[in-house]
Amino acid sequence: MLMTKAGKNILRDTFIVELDNILNYWTRYTVDELGGGFYGEVTNDNQPVPKALKGSVLNARILWSFSAAYNLEKRPSYLHTAQRALAYIKQHFIDEHMGGVYWSVTATGQPADTKKQIYALAFTIYGLSAYYLAVPDESVLVLAQSLYRQIEQHSFDTQKGGYLEAFTRDWQMIDDLRLSDKDANEKKTMNTHLHVLEAYTALYRIWPDANLGEQIRNLIGYFERYMVDAGTHHLVLFLDEDWAVKSNTVSYGHDIEASWLLLEAAEVLHDEVLINRVKALAVNIARASAEGLNSDGSMNYEYEPLHQKIIAERHWWAQAEAVVGYYNAFQISGEQHFMDKAIATWGYTRRHIIDNEKGEWFWGINNDGSLMEGYGKAGFWKCPYHNSRACIEMINRLSMAHEQG
Repeated sequence: MLMTKAGKNILRDTFIVELDNILNYWTRYTVDELGGGFYGEVTNDNQPVPKALKGSVLNARILWSFSAAYNLEKRPSYLHTAQRALAYIKQHFIDEHMGGVYWSVTATGQPADTKKQIYALAFTIYGLSAYYLAVPDESVLVLAQSLYRQIEQHSFDTQKGGYLEAFTRDWQMIDDLRLSDKDANEKKTMNTHLHVLEAYTALYRIWPDANLGEQIRNLIGYFERYMVDAGTHHLVLFLDEDWAVKSNTVSYGHDIEASWLLLEAAEVLHDEVLINRVKALAVNIARASAEGLNSDGSMNYEYEPLHQKIIAERHWWAQAEAVVGYYNAFQISGEQHFMDKAIATWGYTRRHIIDNEKGEWFWGINNDGSLMEGYGKAGFWKCPYHNSRACIEMINRLSMAHEQG
């Protein structure tokens, strides 16, 4: 069904309300007044885990979320929280001696896991870039630029292209390259490349450097050549240093997330030929990802072709990315079924993923409708990034649609 202007305004208002709910939750329950910064974990019952390790990705995503929200709404409270995140990152996560950022610190801010995971550097750049748009502090730009140059110096593969996954504190090769226990131990991953691309796109907006722009173009090319399966249009998750495929698992959430992030990256370069090519690719990836949708609008987690097995968990982040990704595909193609998918996934999310009683979003829902156990509202991977970003994207896109009629 075609949506009227009034309908778009009503839909936009649901995202405005939810963005406020998410960020109010994080300021109320996650600020660590005793240890500094933010708690490393918060349970589903909103209780902090005071001794939990604090992750660089969590803190960088908090910095991004509150900076981006301030850029949207100019609320001083959002900027205050962003400044808290920035100060903690500068003081505790930046490795002043060897460069990069620590993977984790203790509850009191001492280095814990000092490896240099490129994924973490990328998210720190992403957060710093959003903050610089809010407050054009030259030291913030300099820090973002230095992290970019460290990625290029240590991680960029000058022979085969692309970015190697991880290193020791002093930038030597490391045996365990994985972001988490579930990942394959391979030197190149789609996930890290996607978030390097995302970070570089954000950095380019505040610093349109020619070499940075060329690396964004190259990153898009790596996806086109190596990380989007030409037959299925699903993403290839793990590869070796020679770009040989090392996994056939399908991640529906990453599919739909990549579909709109690739286009965002192409658009920042203002190259119409590239933009049109990536638009076509984005729609094809969105179509492929829809294989993971259920009749209630929810998106399954993964599919393992080798065993023909669907991992029918509904993770919070995949639902958030589906809302944006399908709306993006609708904007590109004009095909109404993509709009319908975005609305259906948002409806499922509001009914089942958002905790309307205690706030924030649950980690996920099992296929039988029960809550996934063992996860809290905040943690190493549970951040305000996917859900706040989905709200911000939809507010902006629906506002633009209203203006255009």
